[in-house]
Amino acid sequence: MSTILLFSQTMADFMKRNFFFYASLAMLLLSLVGFSDNLIYDVGQESNSDPKFIIHGLFFLAWFIILVVQSGCIRSGNIKVHMTLGITGMLIGLGVILSTFYVFVVIYNGWSEMAFYVKANRIFTTSFALLILQAYMNRKNSAQHKRYLYIGTLYVLGPVLDRVAGKIMNVDELLPVVVFELIIWNTLFISLFVYDWGTLKKIHVISWGGFIWFYSVWLLSVLL
Repeated sequence: MSTILLFSQTMADFMKRNFFFYASLAMLLLSLVGFSDNLIYDVGQESNSDPKFIIHGLFFLAWFIILVVQSGCIRSGNIKVHMTLGITGMLIGLGVILSTFYVFVVIYNGWSEMAFYVKANRIFTTSFALLILQAYMNRKNSAQHKRYLYIGTLYVLGPVLDRVAGKIMNVDELLPVVVFELIIWNTLFISLFVYDWGTLKKIHVISWGGFIWFYSVWLLSVLL
């Protein structure tokens, strides 16, 4: 019994130290794969000369990078550096929100003209904004702070997953793309549940609430 308890405590300690760092790193890698054409091998494409897409893309890349840096600071115990970079992270998050809504306004001519997945992304961007605000307001409560940031980032991962899917499969076939993206999203949510259970012995209300809202948004985007 003592061996089992020791193993359980060791795993809990490992997850507490490493989960958000590796999860953030995974999302950064997904974004680099998804936009590898813009960054590496097709830099002459039209979107790379459009200021609104350049600014939007740079803010998004900066957001994923700052998540890795910030979670890495916590992992290594550099709390002061983490706190110093906090305002920078919030400003980057604000840049993500404003640049995303600007693209929505410029590209799409009203709500009725949007496909359901575009509507979902618009709701998710609003949700991201609210969760980032909550993360800032609860920055002294680490349990809430990191979950708000993590779930908020999952909400705006859609365009990244679309681009990754486009790199590895025929995007004209909707079903495989949907299945692929749901696998990634659910894996990231379930890994959070595993982290919760391993460290708290329960699923945190922010975690399951975020999961429920995720699927509620998709339902709303189809119905509206």
